[in-house]
Amino acid sequence: MGGLILAEAAAIYDGKNATHNQSYGPEARGGACKSEVIISDKMIHYPEIEEPDILVALTKEAARKFAHHLRQDSIVLIDTCVGEIKAGENVKVYALPIIETAAHELGNELVANMVTLGALAQITKIVSKEALEKALLSRVPKGSEKLNKDALDKGFELGKMVN
Repeated sequence: MGGLILAEAAAIYDGKNATHNQSYGPEARGGACKSEVIISDKMIHYPEIEEPDILVALTKEAARKFAHHLRQDSIVLIDTCVGEIKAGENVKVYALPIIETAAHELGNELVANMVTLGALAQITKIVSKEALEKALLSRVPKGSEKLNKDALDKGFELGKMVN
């Protein structure tokens, strides 16, 4: 759901062009699944990513599977549990305790994706905080708004640690 929230924040609330593709096969339960988001001020002519500018990987498997597609000058956001990754020249790697923050500070590992979105937005400035909050609140299940908003805020705090 994180990719969808990011695309919605960009397209609906920040007025940019955005596409979203996802593939959640049998590996979705704890393995490497993929969500692709393209955000641009220009028209998007092809809705799939061949060489990403940004990669988010919360597991070693995801990092191993997708890091080799990065172009130079990319940004990589990983959870600290991933450890070191092989990245090309001039790739900026940010390792943050995303899952630990969700589990220990918020009491629910399931909101790690919202922590991730906050950190990603803070580091890259790809969408505004206000747009991300609106998109998040329009998508999360009723009754979970406060937890998810708190997770997003924790992500922004983590992102500030590296900026």
